[in-house]
Amino acid sequence: MAGVDPLVGLYGAFMMGLITALFGGRLGMILGATGAMAVVMVHLIQKGNAVGLTLDVPIENLGLQWLFITLLFVGVIQISAGVFRLGKFVRLIPHPVMMGFVNGLAIVIFLFQLGLFKERINGGVPQWMQGNDLLIMLGLVALTMGIMFGLPKLTTKIPAALIAIIVVACVTIFGNLEVSTVGSFIKQGGGTGLEGSLPTFQSQIVTLFDRIQGNWGLILSTAFLLAAVGLIESLMTLNLIDEMTESRGSGNRECVAQDGANILNGLFGGMGSCAMIGQSIINVESGGRGCLSGAIAALVGVMFMVVIGTFAWSSFRILHKIPVSDAIVLITVSAVTVWQDLAIAVFVGVIMSALVFAWESATRIRARKHIKEDGTKVYEIWKPLFFGSTQAFSAKFDPKDDPEKVEIDFIESKVSDHSGIEALRGVANCYLDLKKEIKFTHLSEECITLLLKANPKFEEVIERSIDDLRYYVVSDVMDEVIK
Repeated sequence: MAGVDPLVGLYGAFMMGLITALFGGRLGMILGATGAMAVVMVHLIQKGNAVGLTLDVPIENLGLQWLFITLLFVGVIQISAGVFRLGKFVRLIPHPVMMGFVNGLAIVIFLFQLGLFKERINGGVPQWMQGNDLLIMLGLVALTMGIMFGLPKLTTKIPAALIAIIVVACVTIFGNLEVSTVGSFIKQGGGTGLEGSLPTFQSQIVTLFDRIQGNWGLILSTAFLLAAVGLIESLMTLNLIDEMTESRGSGNRECVAQDGANILNGLFGGMGSCAMIGQSIINVESGGRGCLSGAIAALVGVMFMVVIGTFAWSSFRILHKIPVSDAIVLITVSAVTVWQDLAIAVFVGVIMSALVFAWESATRIRARKHIKEDGTKVYEIWKPLFFGSTQAFSAKFDPKDDPEKVEIDFIESKVSDHSGIEALRGVANCYLDLKKEIKFTHLSEECITLLLKANPKFEEVIERSIDDLRYYVVSDVMDEVIK
């Protein structure tokens, strides 16, 4: 897909798998060359190859050399994500996004397997199998799925996927059946096999930096895209395996491990890699939970079982029980995963969920009102004050008709951003312009610091001497949460 030699992908899988298995943050997760990252590389490689042909001394496969240079920047970006502990933000991904992610992934895997039911006749356009070829293929797939379904009911000490592969391989070899093999796919690509040695140091990339010339923008933008796609897919896979194994991996450690692996890819001629969710699920389901479980093979029947195991079938049962917004997010993420790719689907799902949350929080802000014995009117604010709720917040007050003294109580609320600060300033000015007294009470220390930093004049309306046990309990709890 990326337009590079298969050995480059194998080198990438080898180095990424080795480094992340030993130093990564999620044991049992499989990493290798993936289609999502290959798609991002295509334009860079094509552009580099075109530039290489226009040089005074043409350089063959200059695009591949550019890729190696790009992977060095990918490593720097990913190690920054680990050092600044950005891996933890994967925990903020809503559950509907995760369910949509796995459903879309299952559909993508299923659709890819359907392509293996086609064959080239006399080197022509691939056509659907017919007759005996189709029956043999269906029989072998059914046998594989049957073993994977039935064997775990008898014993879980033997990996069902491995036994299925061995049994089907023996059936095809000793039965002398004409079926597609890995070798046949290599021949379809025009080759006779894969020959190569261990990865070697790519010293030539040092001399090629001046050949990038005016294309640094392409190099850096591709590096950011590759780093983002790789980390998102890997952290999502890590999160999924956490749920499957009821354990917890380290997203930040995984970021750092991928950094080292991608820098090695750039220096030693690998393609660059990220987590492979299908293979990771196979590995975990087969009992591979340690750092040595770095590779396993799969046939179509195995992958169909991965589809069945990956798809969140419970999502059909709960669709009518969850909020409509969550159901829309779940379905949308599934569709975008199939239509585009996993990274875009996650971005879309998180943005949709964030917008839904912001809207619901904005529309639910409340102000309970009561009058004290001395005639002071108290507004007790409930729900956070942020950019989405400022308009509803401001509409709660009636400066002209309110008494001479007003308190705005924030014991059940919090000022979250600059928009909230501006809303408070606007409300306070409305009362002060009418020569009325206004006080903000029960503000947390964090909120007070935020307000005074934005405008020191808030000191005049903030009430600090508060004799209320609830305030100190809430403040202590908030301090612990912040720590």
